[in-house]
Amino acid sequence: MKTAISRFQVHDELTAPEGSTPVLRGALATGGQLPNFLGVLAGSPAALRGYARFRSELRHGTLELATLERIALAVAHHYGSEPGVKLHGRTARQAGLGLDEVTLAGEFDSRDEREAALLRYLKALVDGQGRPPMHLHEEAREAGWSDEQVLEAIAYVALEQFTAMVNVAGDVPVDGSHEDSRQLRAA
Repeated sequence: MKTAISRFQVHDELTAPEGSTPVLRGALATGGQLPNFLGVLAGSPAALRGYARFRSELRHGTLELATLERIALAVAHHYGSEPGVKLHGRTARQAGLGLDEVTLAGEFDSRDEREAALLRYLKALVDGQGRPPMHLHEEAREAGWSDEQVLEAIAYVALEQFTAMVNVAGDVPVDGSHEDSRQLRAA
């Protein structure tokens, strides 16, 4: 059986640089298991702390979890981030999205017209290197998205782009596969 190997070391709380261990311990305390992405990001304490702070602030925003999961799925699919697609596929289902909505989200779409308007705007942002057409901006506003929500959605896209880029650049294994490879090495 071939296992995925990351280009970067996947740290845990025992191997991470000293500056990363408090963040990793906090992640373990709240999540129970350390995602491979965080284990990789721990190789740079500054990057890990910045990521954790950014994500923490966005958790206190106005967007619903289902909207955030749609955005995360769309970005993960756009970048071909297998760990992101797998993780957000699961968490989107836990947030109440049906399989059809999970699939549509991967294409920056939704059957919910309000969600679809926001996703079309964000797709243009991602595809057009930052300049969505004004009509998509107005469409999102007409669908009921406030400026605050649109700005939070843009911030969440940036966070998920960063996550996807690290996953893709590092060939970060899907969560669980690193444990499999560790068990194989130990055997």
